[in-house]
Amino acid sequence: MIDSEQLKQNVVKAVDEIRATNPMAGSITNTVTIDFVANAQLAVGGSAAMVYLPDEGEALVAGGGAIYLNMGTLFPIYEQTIPRAAKAAHDAGKPWVLDPVGLGIGSLRTQLVNELKQYKPAIVRGNASEIIALAGLWGLEGEAADTVDAARDAAVALARYTGGAVVVSGEVDLITDGTTVAKSHGGSPLMSKITGCGCSQGGVLAVYACAADPFTAAVCGTAVYNVAGTRAAAVADAPASFKVAFIDELYRATAQDIADNRLELEEA
Repeated sequence: MIDSEQLKQNVVKAVDEIRATNPMAGSITNTVTIDFVANAQLAVGGSAAMVYLPDEGEALVAGGGAIYLNMGTLFPIYEQTIPRAAKAAHDAGKPWVLDPVGLGIGSLRTQLVNELKQYKPAIVRGNASEIIALAGLWGLEGEAADTVDAARDAAVALARYTGGAVVVSGEVDLITDGTTVAKSHGGSPLMSKITGCGCSQGGVLAVYACAADPFTAAVCGTAVYNVAGTRAAAVADAPASFKVAFIDELYRATAQDIADNRLELEEA
């Protein structure tokens, strides 16, 4: 289990490196939230590129440091694009982030997520029900209830299988690498009143994965959202103004701000 001070140092180093190097983390993502994903990635210091064709997904993997695959608004072409992008990342040894949005609502979605198991994402992010459903689909351990605490076992099992990290979003977010469990505090209820906070966080996680190990990247991406959510809520009291303020606060958050966000660590 990592020491708290060492983790803070790792976070500062990763955030500073992203700001200095502006790495590209491509996305194949939910059409509802493409703009938000790209702007969030840019705000934290990364570079964004959005595609949906199979060969272009492979090109993003080749040209970038990581890729984000979001299962939100599926098109038939994604039956080729998503597995090919995941395979390209796996074969190249580059990190990729999976967001299994809406898992269970259609046969193509289930088929694709099941196919992705073999490529072992560096980071999986989702809400409690999505993480539990993914662990179940992949034949791993999990509970039946759909709370963040109930998703702990499923998240730990997923992280141990992939060798990466899992983020479970909630009022208090849970992050694990299968050895350590971290609980990240902050954010705002207004984050649930705008579409795309979760999707855009997946893109930000991919940005940080360009410069850090999966657990550090997951902590960075979760903490910066909690910092920005808390600060944006202090200056905006309605969804539209909150979204603008939130992106601004992603941009303003320093490496030390992110490292100092309240985080509790315990053994998995």
